[in-house]
Amino acid sequence: MSTLSLAVRDSTTMLRRNLLHARRYPSLTLNVLLTPIMLLLLFVYIFGDVMSAGIGDGGADRSAYIAYLVPGILMMTIGGTTIGTAVSVSMDMSEGIIARFRTLAIHRGSVIIGHVVGSVLQCIASVVLVGAVGVAIGFRSTDATVLEWIAAFGLLVLFALALTWIAVGMGLISPNAEAASNNALPLIFLPLISSTFVPVDAMPGWFQPIAEYQPFTPAIETLRGLLLGTEIGNNGWLAIAWCLALTVLGYFWSKASFNRDPK
Repeated sequence: MSTLSLAVRDSTTMLRRNLLHARRYPSLTLNVLLTPIMLLLLFVYIFGDVMSAGIGDGGADRSAYIAYLVPGILMMTIGGTTIGTAVSVSMDMSEGIIARFRTLAIHRGSVIIGHVVGSVLQCIASVVLVGAVGVAIGFRSTDATVLEWIAAFGLLVLFALALTWIAVGMGLISPNAEAASNNALPLIFLPLISSTFVPVDAMPGWFQPIAEYQPFTPAIETLRGLLLGTEIGNNGWLAIAWCLALTVLGYFWSKASFNRDPK
């Protein structure tokens, strides 16, 4: 069997293993999903009229704020879902299963590849579920073309891949699941200080650079433009650049951490 065939076979086996774990222990996934759904419902039904009046022309229009909010919540869902990846990787490292895999005649990178592919699939499934909630409460994407829908889906997958590699690296360096969860908190904290809930221009001047120069804001603005059929500007290129940079960083970080001899 060729090296490529061996890698594909072993990676598929590890992917199946991770998906079975996610099915057997759904509480982690459900807990991660509850946060974006609760925030979506809270900001739409409790703060929706006030927020829409604040970012609009003074008139309260909850439907307009739903259209603004949902793309940001979808990106937040990806960040939250990857926290489960960091925890899962850390558990594998601390419980000794990785040490056992090292002694087997399997492709060395298949364990990590299984985690990455499984996490991306879970991210997309989570986005679909949260998106369905958004549609149920009034989100519509009538102005987006088929090409923009495809581009939006590609952006979601690319962003999920980038954050997953970062989460894997966080999980590999964490001594236990609790530490992995704490280390991965920026993945759900950064969306809170991005353009998810209000435009960057509406924030205090000293805070705007913090919200603007981070990966979530250009990704959210790009997804928002694609789903609503509005202008994207430079955000598309910035989002792609952030995704590629985080993917490369996370890949080499994870590879170095995984290949390090256990203490």
